[in-house]
Amino acid sequence: MFLQELNPLCQELIKEPVAFVNGFIAGALRLNLTEDPLKSWLEKQGLTQLKTPQDPDNGNKPEYISID
Repeated sequence: MFLQELNPLCQELIKEPVAFVNGFIAGALRLNLTEDPLKSWLEKQGLTQLKTPQDPDNGNKPEYISID
């Protein structure tokens, strides 16, 4: 059961080992993808559009209502 959950993780690791390890390290260190030098390196790798948690989701956020 636990191994089935790790299967997609292992597939990505085997497909692109360098990118996977670099992404894992960047996530572990909580590096911001929109700041240099990481941003310029990603642009050199061909990534043109970055989606970060600060980006708006076009109104897909939950609405807050008050019930009286």
